[in-house]
Amino acid sequence: MPKTARLTECTEWIDLEFVERERTPREIIEKGIRHHLAGLSLSNTVILLEELGVDRSRVAVHNWVQKADLQPADGEDPDRVAVDQKAIRINDEQYWLYAAVDPQTNRILHSRLFPTYTIPIAREFLTELAEKHDVEDALFLVDDADDLIGGLRRENYSYRVEQHGFRNSVERVFREVERRTSSFSNCFSHVDPPTAETWLQAHAVWWNHA
Repeated sequence: MPKTARLTECTEWIDLEFVERERTPREIIEKGIRHHLAGLSLSNTVILLEELGVDRSRVAVHNWVQKADLQPADGEDPDRVAVDQKAIRINDEQYWLYAAVDPQTNRILHSRLFPTYTIPIAREFLTELAEKHDVEDALFLVDDADDLIGGLRRENYSYRVEQHGFRNSVERVFREVERRTSSFSNCFSHVDPPTAETWLQAHAVWWNHA
């Protein structure tokens, strides 16, 4: 039996329209993307594919994730939204990952990478969130971050300062991102911020379907 016969998992959340231009079978690309986003480094993903009889480079796997252009799905209507931001290092510079999570489902609603954190940045993030989901009547859960509180006030959203409880959902998201970036220290080395953001958004899609 060919080794590729073992690659029968269906991954409907991965849009593989770009596969028509690839020489690698769809099932193998799905396998590579899924395992890399789930925790394997690029090098270990290459080893996994080699064990399945497929010889592809780290660059090829990286490009699959970039070309798939995965984004969290739109159209949610949450009662609560936990929001937060966290410092992310790209090469030698510091950026800020903003994320919004539905604490009832633990699904990531929206995530963006910004070069700093300010009230205008928070408002931009909240505006994008509102364009994707119905959050007008949602209660936002936030810690004591001045940028997010200021943004929520200026956008006239209801919010509550909460250190634990429902906000644990967004903290779990950041812990997972931290685990991935610290376990594979080269994850955000030698890449530009848009490339890192594409990976982070793809990771959010994997998180929502894990």
